[in-house]
Amino acid sequence: MEFGRLPFDVSRETLDRLHVFAALAQKWTRRINLVSRNDAAHLWQRHIIDSAQIWPLRPGGVGHWVDLGAGGGFPGMVLAIIGSGDADPPRFTLMESDMRKAAFLVTAARETGCPVTVIAERIETASAQRADVVSARALAPLDTLLGWAERHVTTEGTCIFPKGRSWRTELSEAGENWRLDHEIIPSITNDDSVVLKIKGFSRV
Repeated sequence: MEFGRLPFDVSRETLDRLHVFAALAQKWTRRINLVSRNDAAHLWQRHIIDSAQIWPLRPGGVGHWVDLGAGGGFPGMVLAIIGSGDADPPRFTLMESDMRKAAFLVTAARETGCPVTVIAERIETASAQRADVVSARALAPLDTLLGWAERHVTTEGTCIFPKGRSWRTELSEAGENWRLDHEIIPSITNDDSVVLKIKGFSRV
């Protein structure tokens, strides 16, 4: 697996933690398929950097960040590691109902020395988190994500969702049920992808 840098500066300690996490994710992938076998050899570019690009898009003053369907830790664990290098880091909560993946996240937090809270429950039934930021990657269509995020984000909070080539269709379909104050940011890892930054939303 290749290791590399990020598209912005972080401390040597933060980069080392990301390398530890990447190696751990690759090791666990052989057992529980955190990422596809094709992606495992290119974990840094396809998953670490793709997740890390979210960090500069965060609003100011984030106290609590919740990652829905955290899976293999992309983007939640990556962002928590990057955020841990800040003087006033957000509190990260990773929500993952698959017990094996939740166990991986707990192990990753321990091995990287990065404090996170792992909630091994379904998004729809877990207690409301009142997060300042909610993120999710490769989890569900936008319309569904907004329904889940509504439970866990504050009314002033922000949702940040990386989306693949179907993002235009998802945005159009979500517009039938939601009013969205959103920004479309081109992905730095894939020309067909974007990151949707949603600053406010309400049901139609």
